[in-house]
Amino acid sequence: MGRPVDVDHQRHLARTRITDTRLGEHNVRVQPGEYFVSGDQATVIITVLGSCVAACIRNPLTGFGGMNHFMLPESVDGEWGGVSSQMRYGNHAMENLINEILKTGCRRDDLEIKLFGGANMYTGGSAVGTQNARFAETYLKNEGLKLEVSDLGGGHGRRIHYWPSTGKVKRLLLNQSQETSVTRSEFSYRSQLVAQAVEGDIEMFE
Repeated sequence: MGRPVDVDHQRHLARTRITDTRLGEHNVRVQPGEYFVSGDQATVIITVLGSCVAACIRNPLTGFGGMNHFMLPESVDGEWGGVSSQMRYGNHAMENLINEILKTGCRRDDLEIKLFGGANMYTGGSAVGTQNARFAETYLKNEGLKLEVSDLGGGHGRRIHYWPSTGKVKRLLLNQSQETSVTRSEFSYRSQLVAQAVEGDIEMFE
């Protein structure tokens, strides 16, 4: 289980958690707009990425860390009390995850940061994957944070397994059928963001 967070962030915690009795692991699935943090050695955090980006961040001195998953780069209107304050935006998602880890006594210089996702799997549109990837890299640079590993861009979706206790990451490229499903889900999710109430929830990758 992740360490407790304040009530305002509670609704953004990943809710899908499965125990793998064969491997003795606790699998936590992070959906868009969610994040999860843990110091449990048996916890594996999993997500599926198309144009979205996930940051895997931990304190290597304690093994406490987590993952976020955001759909859009950042707020453009700066109205943090509305939709732009949600974890679906990169600036809010990065700040929340980093702050949760820093609460454990970690120094910013100690953070181990890895970025994944940001693919452009379909033609046309505004290349949201490229925008997400560029935002994540620029955010770290502006904050003076070191990026240890990145696997961003390209034309294929990814499935990410992250062990925060060790920093291990397993990346799997999606097959064509999986990519079609992810692309369809992302289009549907993104089209609902404008009209969705702040408190609303949308499930993806069932």
